[in-house]
Amino acid sequence: MDAVVAACLVPVGFLILISGLDDLALDTVCLWAWIKGRFEKTARRIALDEPDTSQPEKQIAIFVPLWHEHAVIGGMVEHNVAAIHYDNYHFFIGAYPNDDLTLDAVRDLETRFPHVHLAVCPHDGPTSKADCLNWIYQRMLLFEEQHGQRFDVVVTHDAEDLIHPQALSTINTYSDRYDMVQIPVLPLPTPFPSVVHSIYCDEFSEWQIKDMPARQLMGSFVPSNGVGTGITRDALEKLANAEHNLIFEPACLTEDYEIGLRLHELGCAQVFVPLSGSGSAIVATREFFPQTVHSAIRQRTRWTMGIGLQCWERHGWRGNFAQVYWFWRDRKGLFGNPLSLITNFLFVYGLASWFAARVSGTAWSLPQRTLYPGVLLGTLLIWILHTAVRAGCALRVYGAFFALGVPVRALCGNWINTVAAMKAVYLYARARILHEPLVWLKTEHAYPSRSALLEHKRKLGEILAGSGYVPECDVLHALATQPAGTRLGEYLIKLGKITEDELYEALSLQHSLPVGRLEPWVISRSAARSLPRHVVHSWQVLPFRIESGNLFVASPEIPSDELSRTLRGFTRLALRFHLVTPQNFDELTRQLL
Repeated sequence: MDAVVAACLVPVGFLILISGLDDLALDTVCLWAWIKGRFEKTARRIALDEPDTSQPEKQIAIFVPLWHEHAVIGGMVEHNVAAIHYDNYHFFIGAYPNDDLTLDAVRDLETRFPHVHLAVCPHDGPTSKADCLNWIYQRMLLFEEQHGQRFDVVVTHDAEDLIHPQALSTINTYSDRYDMVQIPVLPLPTPFPSVVHSIYCDEFSEWQIKDMPARQLMGSFVPSNGVGTGITRDALEKLANAEHNLIFEPACLTEDYEIGLRLHELGCAQVFVPLSGSGSAIVATREFFPQTVHSAIRQRTRWTMGIGLQCWERHGWRGNFAQVYWFWRDRKGLFGNPLSLITNFLFVYGLASWFAARVSGTAWSLPQRTLYPGVLLGTLLIWILHTAVRAGCALRVYGAFFALGVPVRALCGNWINTVAAMKAVYLYARARILHEPLVWLKTEHAYPSRSALLEHKRKLGEILAGSGYVPECDVLHALATQPAGTRLGEYLIKLGKITEDELYEALSLQHSLPVGRLEPWVISRSAARSLPRHVVHSWQVLPFRIESGNLFVASPEIPSDELSRTLRGFTRLALRFHLVTPQNFDELTRQLL
């Protein structure tokens, strides 16, 4: 067995060494650029460190394509409407006619938010994300025609995205000089056992801190990340003129990567917004990525098919040196991932044979059978250096404890990427041989819990002062003298600065929850008693309507994750919360229970 392993080590070792030297060369270039201050100079050249919030706001259209996203789209819109520090924007949300639940969810949002608009594709789904985006674009054109206005920038997002409060302001600032503006994308941190999602955290922190700036530094194209991408209207019209009015290529599985390449080839200026700060302070789109092996393989299969195979077929290797180099970087996973998995097996065998030799007191024969032990040592050292770079990137975004797990997660990532690469090659070859279309391999999405979103919501004092409920000086005075254990809103009511109704209007704006008085005589007792009495009193919640698979619940408290989990133990209906004042809640419970 040692002879077979030793024979495999020679070709595998040289191939891994070539790939490792490529990684090492890029790491060296990035390190040199950092030492020379090139990244900082680029950042100062392309934009200010902070967006100029005094600059006039352009009209921004946010495109969100959906397929079976009824469970998350409501939370996405509700949170982002409350969190975004920008006024001049509209959501255009695409759905298919054979996706009734998603259609109902978006129509409900339309009734609650005047700047949310449904775009229904003319055919059943799923087709491709690009096809859905094209029909959303047509819906935007119709809206412009009907309302006599024009959107200046289109921003693409997915149904699970947590948009940073300053993201649209940043795109607004950069779009004066750039046709495509890419906001960084980073996964939300998850608990320690979530190994699969943590692999995404490792990879995206490295891509966003190192690879994306390096592309820009080398003069290559900047691929769209699919979300947080702002494209100016002039650039979209260039795409339409060049591709028979197709903004997004319907046949592409990775239309985001494709559109970045197409814009670059059309001479459009692109910019990746440099990361500033660390941790949650970074202006970036946050989201949950797949947390199971099956979902991760499914998503990465689509990425590999689209970027590694479909783009290769469509564009070959044309372009200048920088573009060809990044084609190589983007496509080498087709053979690099399976090769990495083979090396992991060889490494485990070598470690086991060394341990067996030590226990038995015999000589370890494997090194004697290996013709080029220096090659193997070189690959090991390169792997250690590259892993250290990835750990450093993860350290900046997620902290020191998280970074310690990078080496272990890298081994798990090799296995997932290998399966995805082999599956992608099989599915792509099968589709081409049988002349079948490549379909949208959609990944199941989850939206962050309410507690994970709190840091992105505007502070209550900011809303009260900004909306004119109370002067800013009174808010500052209340914050300075606020007794321990007393909430700011309650304290301002006690001081006579605001009324209870004004407080709840501000809470409605902060959390994007409907608010308003409910009259006891319009609520049926059967609906009010759909939850146990002890739950109503202990959690301060009262059901008041059951409709279209939703349980509408009134409460004077902002709903927490714990409350939602508790209520789901008593009902399978979707929960819809409605804020009422404590006085109104007491009146309802007295008369209905």
